Amino acid sequence: MIQDENSSFSKKVKVVFCETLPGALHQKFSWACPLGPMLIFYFFALVLFFAFRIALCINYFDRVSEVKHYLLIFPLGVQIDTLILSYLLLPVFLFLLLLPEQAVKKWGWMIGSYCAFLTAVILFCEIATFPFMAEFDTRPDRLFIEHIVQVREVFGMVLKGYGMTVLIGIPGLLLVSGVVGIFFQKLLATNGHSSYLRKSLLFIVFSPLLLMGTRSGFRDRPANITDFAFSKSHLANQLALNTTYSLAYDYLSQKREEKGMGKGYGTMVPSEIVSRVQKVALIPEEACTDPSIPFLHFQRSPFSEEHPRNLVIILEESLGAEYVGCLGGLPLTPNIDRLSGTGLLFTRLYATGTRTVRAIEALLSGFLPTPGKSIVKLGLARRNFFTIAELLRRKGYSTEFIYGGDGHFDNMSVFFTGNGFQKIYDEKDFEHPVFKGNWGVSDEDLFTKANQIFKSHGDTPFFALILTTSNHDPFEFPDGRIELYEQPKMTRHNAMKYADYAVGRFFEMAPKEPYYTNTVFFIVADHSTRLSGEDLIPIEKFRVPGLIIGPYLTPGVYEKITSQVDMLPTLMDLIGISAEYPHAGRHLLTLPEAVPGRAVMQYGRAHAFMYGDQVVIQQSGNEPLLFTYQEGKLIQAELAPELAKDALAHALLPSYLYYNLLHHLPD
Repeated sequence: MIQDENSSFSKKVKVVFCETLPGALHQKFSWACPLGPMLIFYFFALVLFFAFRIALCINYFDRVSEVKHYLLIFPLGVQIDTLILSYLLLPVFLFLLLLPEQAVKKWGWMIGSYCAFLTAVILFCEIATFPFMAEFDTRPDRLFIEHIVQVREVFGMVLKGYGMTVLIGIPGLLLVSGVVGIFFQKLLATNGHSSYLRKSLLFIVFSPLLLMGTRSGFRDRPANITDFAFSKSHLANQLALNTTYSLAYDYLSQKREEKGMGKGYGTMVPSEIVSRVQKVALIPEEACTDPSIPFLHFQRSPFSEEHPRNLVIILEESLGAEYVGCLGGLPLTPNIDRLSGTGLLFTRLYATGTRTVRAIEALLSGFLPTPGKSIVKLGLARRNFFTIAELLRRKGYSTEFIYGGDGHFDNMSVFFTGNGFQKIYDEKDFEHPVFKGNWGVSDEDLFTKANQIFKSHGDTPFFALILTTSNHDPFEFPDGRIELYEQPKMTRHNAMKYADYAVGRFFEMAPKEPYYTNTVFFIVADHSTRLSGEDLIPIEKFRVPGLIIGPYLTPGVYEKITSQVDMLPTLMDLIGISAEYPHAGRHLLTLPEAVPGRAVMQYGRAHAFMYGDQVVIQQSGNEPLLFTYQEGKLIQAELAPELAKDALAHALLPSYLYYNLLHHLPD
């Protein structure tokens, strides 16, 4: 009986979606025959986009409602939805008008499949927006594209963190898309005969409409993403978009932008770019005498090089300042808090970006951030690109990268082996780890291995980059190590506390070894997490911990604004290296007190240049804006032309150096 009722219900649904509804809609749009199916899909997609936009606005209503004219999100959203749909429906437009009715009916399954595919793409993109925005406070963009190709790590993370969502979501998405495909195939079968005159008239009417749709109105150029930025609120601007458009825009523009990194911000002659950045970095122009390496200059360390000191950079995953107790954050880092009293603590150190590779290019190469991919992932930087490792290798150091995951992730092993790293230790080199998760072995395994490696060097000086992974979604770490900060166990805060535990454990082992007294350690985070904020760039979310521990270093606090790019020359000073090498960083130990601090940040398509309490924000295609940074907020001010030019120079320099092969050591 129940089976009969279920069968009857499914037959009724089939009749409605495959016969009754297509026929009714065909009658409604008979005036546009044979373009009725195209128009029906257009309105169907508008409803999908609108529904998800409403859901996002409800989710973030407490923040969105404070934005002036926030209701503009919806009319602007329709413009953007129409823009992307005008491109996506162009094949349907040509198919319906150029082919005879018999061919349309015979090959209607192709259009049905295409509509099903578009529906699946739209649903996938909009559903993925919710967890992505929770982390980055922006719609999926090039960062999402870069993540999604990392199959093992990212898909493993998704399955462990969102297993039930995936289990329910994928079948649901396929079901909805399948129904849509069948529906439009049936709809095409109801299309009647249209004369060539009617088709010609429809072509004349709808061609300009599609063109206007792609340009979002009467424009002499196609619209771009900055044309829809109606507010100083980054979040509100993002909600006006749809994720299909956001991803398509970034994918298509990424290669173009990489070839002209930052050119959307403006133009400047190379000589002025170089001179302005040199001036801000306090590099005397006369000290740079080699035009083939514009930033090559000699740096003399205030410490003796008679006994070269080792250097260890501990790059902590996602440990933003907001999670570090000694920086006013949550009480998750008792060991780093304790260690901060034994070294030099940087309280206003800012990351250059939102990914680990950004920190790598800044810390190891003194390279400013680009609006495209990090140079770690770009082809021209695979060999003969300046890094600390290459400089120290030439000085007789042993150089190594120690990582608990797969060294090929984010192209790291290729970049490192081509630029001075002699040895890479990754997941395959750990025998019998105490714990292994999605991102590799645990941080305590990582530090145990590092300690063994450092002991093995004997009297040979060494440089090592240690990259941690335990503090990464899905936040896996061994049991019984820490008192949990919260329940359940696998949360971001608990993982951060475990990461701190592993650091503390390392600094219990290392002082017992001979190498310790001759080693400079630098503990720093690559970036923070959950980059949310009301401003165009959430400046405070870029603040990360930085702590130097080592011989001849008086414990203290460095309170001036500084950038990850400044750490390279500062660390070289501390280990006693006097040498000629290129970088755009500042020597923090000798920086005059009267000189304001400086930081540079890349946040998606936006670039920030921070000089003292002034911040110039540049968005591709838009005029720069000046803000003052007060109590964690950006307050708009009148633009200072010279400061804007300095900001532009910092945005354009990476492209100039990278594409002209100007950032390397002399042969």
